[in-house]
Amino acid sequence: MRLAADPAAAAQTAVAILARIPGHEGATLLLSNACRRIGDPSKALAVLEPLAAAHPSSTVMQLELGRALASAGHDPQAEDALRRALALDSGLADAWQELAAIRFRGGDELGGDAAYLEYVKLAASPPELADAESALADDRLDTAETLLTQHLAQSPRDAVAMRMLGEVGTRSGNVIMAERHLRDCLRIAPGYSSARYDLACALHVQQRTDEVLELLQRLLVAESANVAYLALKAQTLRLIGRTEEALALMQGIVDANPGDVSMWLIFGDLLRETGEQAGAVAAYRCSLSLDPSSGEAYWSLANLKTFRFGAEDLTSLSDLVARSPRLGPNRVRLEFALGKALEDACDYGDSFRHYQIGNNLVRGSMAYAPDAVTTGVRRSEDMYTPRFFAERAGWGVGQRSPVFIVGLPRSGSTLLEQILASHPDVEGTRELADMLHIVRDLAARSSASDTSAYPKVVGSLGRAEVDALAHRYLAQTRAHRVLGKTYFVDKMLTNFGHLGLIHLMFPNAPIIDARRHPLACGFSCFKQLFSQGSIFSYNLAEIGRYYRDYHELMAHMDAVLPGRVHRVHYEQLVADPEAEVRRLLDYCGLPFNKQCLRFHESKRAVMTASSEQVRTPIYTDGVNQWRHFEPWLGPLAE
Repeated sequence: MRLAADPAAAAQTAVAILARIPGHEGATLLLSNACRRIGDPSKALAVLEPLAAAHPSSTVMQLELGRALASAGHDPQAEDALRRALALDSGLADAWQELAAIRFRGGDELGGDAAYLEYVKLAASPPELADAESALADDRLDTAETLLTQHLAQSPRDAVAMRMLGEVGTRSGNVIMAERHLRDCLRIAPGYSSARYDLACALHVQQRTDEVLELLQRLLVAESANVAYLALKAQTLRLIGRTEEALALMQGIVDANPGDVSMWLIFGDLLRETGEQAGAVAAYRCSLSLDPSSGEAYWSLANLKTFRFGAEDLTSLSDLVARSPRLGPNRVRLEFALGKALEDACDYGDSFRHYQIGNNLVRGSMAYAPDAVTTGVRRSEDMYTPRFFAERAGWGVGQRSPVFIVGLPRSGSTLLEQILASHPDVEGTRELADMLHIVRDLAARSSASDTSAYPKVVGSLGRAEVDALAHRYLAQTRAHRVLGKTYFVDKMLTNFGHLGLIHLMFPNAPIIDARRHPLACGFSCFKQLFSQGSIFSYNLAEIGRYYRDYHELMAHMDAVLPGRVHRVHYEQLVADPEAEVRRLLDYCGLPFNKQCLRFHESKRAVMTASSEQVRTPIYTDGVNQWRHFEPWLGPLAE
């Protein structure tokens, strides 16, 4: 401990020992190490080289010689010494770490990755991070973040702690925070493959597919059979429309790893999205046969929506919930799945109770500030006035190719997308994050202390800048337009908060507001465990407040841009599909096509929770389903 804390004092101690006992090996090694740490590698080498030459079979001597040579800038000789140390003991974690650093300095990324991978396999878990690891395991994300932040204040170059802090960001839905910490981690430890994989996952959530595939390419060079890397590659290929490749890749993974629960779950998700419900159910059941306590498998079945749990499933789920630890993501998924099973059994009171427990567990693990949403709405109302748009008339790109669907989750938006994507001139994509990336970049132009940067910054944009943003959006979304049709649908629902900017960029592009009865929509959000985002949806009162903010902003846009947004009410669409579809297509400037009424026949991949519902004809059963739970929806209604 003294060596690390005060190497100068350690050097003095070593010198004193050597004065009394010349040639003392331990003191010589200590002196060399101390000299290296205080920045005198030449003296460290002068002290150590004779000792290392005299003890060529000492792993410690060769390791320290390699460190001293590296500190002196003699990397080739340092690598030779480290190789000798590893030849004596291939389990010497520190030697692999030093070797990785030398290779990275020499530009050998792949060699550095390979060496660092060996280091990670051998390195012990840091005991000082045990409490943070425990908090992460229990889903106590706020506690984990506090512990890790405190630790990094004392040890700012701890790559393991940085990676863990990135995991906190990912699991709490703050992918921007996750990306920042993971990039910092990789700057310190460029061979840390786990951090590189975590970064790829964070970028995957943001749909930055090119960057994800680049990271995976490097990871797969070192570990070509790593199923986590291969599965993320399959999921990324799916995002850019290469569905057949993704399915073939996942089929190969489960064939080669039939006992891997997580791979069956991912395969099931891919099958669900492509309409292979029977295959998806079989994959989820296979994962349950491997791990009967898997909350993720049960929730995946529940998330099919059209799937119904039987009595045996209900018994198993009830027993699992009774036996499961109170905290952790598995318990959350079990609670939501049990809520769905009880709803299928028409036990609405008990169903709501378990939905409530699941929501409370999720809400307790994440930071959400409802005031920030309300404040953002008020700023948009202040910014976007009739005069603002009149002064910028004619700005932006005139083409109508992007079709924006906005609203709240569970509002019927996926049904609208499926109807439009059934038209021969329209391509369905998914919830594209490209507009959100533009907004984040605009907000980042101000100082960190200026929290009101957006949408105020939009007012400072010139006409050329707005045009450039429009062309940037079209260029970035091109990767998702694999069919090359005239129109494409962007169903990022939170874009309702950015309609002013969207109108500036694309004054002629269709904007469709998917609207549903507020209690029906709100409760449907409440019983949905979202894979990411929608952090407002785990408390009934907060859902109601979010809905009110959304409604207020949409009403404001209707007032300042009359007729600009086309609204589709889910209940009206269900009651009279043809009339509503004709109105929708007419607004978009598209001729009526009967295939839009046969949307359920489409074979396109659908990547939302409604994927199975939109593969069936329109039905009215779900319109009033929320009324079974009306006695418990007081906070939402209020």
